[in-house]
Amino acid sequence: MIMFVWGANLYFTMASPPADAMEIAVVGKQWMWKFQHPEGQREINELHIPVGRPVKLTMASEDVIHSFFVPAFRVKMDVVPGQYTATWFEATRPGTFHLFCAQYCGTAHAGMGGRVVVLTPTAYETWLSGGATGESPVAAGARLFQQLGCATCHRADGPGSGPSLVGLFGQTVRLHSGETVLADEAYIRESVLYPTAKIVAGYQPIMPTFQGLISEEGLLQLIAYIRSLGGGKTGTPS
Repeated sequence: MIMFVWGANLYFTMASPPADAMEIAVVGKQWMWKFQHPEGQREINELHIPVGRPVKLTMASEDVIHSFFVPAFRVKMDVVPGQYTATWFEATRPGTFHLFCAQYCGTAHAGMGGRVVVLTPTAYETWLSGGATGESPVAAGARLFQQLGCATCHRADGPGSGPSLVGLFGQTVRLHSGETVLADEAYIRESVLYPTAKIVAGYQPIMPTFQGLISEEGLLQLIAYIRSLGGGKTGTPS
């Protein structure tokens, strides 16, 4: 029992990112890793992070199963097409550490590697300010939201043809079937690609699918934008 309780406590600690973790979007693709920081910086096969700060990775694949593996951090998580996986870690010392794909993913699998560069907080801030920033995920998601016409139905100022997304993220959504579902990353992704899978109570199944019209990076940006609209409390959106 002592070993069970100890192991269970460690498991839940490892599975639950701290609330103040820095969130980075990761997309695996044959044969590279693509990263986007909250401030907008993008990297390929290289990830810069500050020492002593928890880092949460929300990961998706554009093609086949990959596996994000940093041996020095004891971090290994499969990146599966069609769903999101997440992991977190906290680097305890500066340095450069190898990054691998630990799941055979095609002919150039052996070359799908990179490095994680851990910097002191001051050096990390210098790195952030020294490169081209570009759009943040939230800004890019807001732009996509307008370009795809989402704002026509999901109006922020009141009921439209679709439910309002203000304050949605993290809430409990009541469905037409009477069931409820948590509005998390997976729910939003499914609603964009397969809009008739889960119909919100009080609304008609009229939303078109955006499958093939938006990339995995775009989906992560849309989710970042919807999260920025508020939420996190359990309830039923109007």
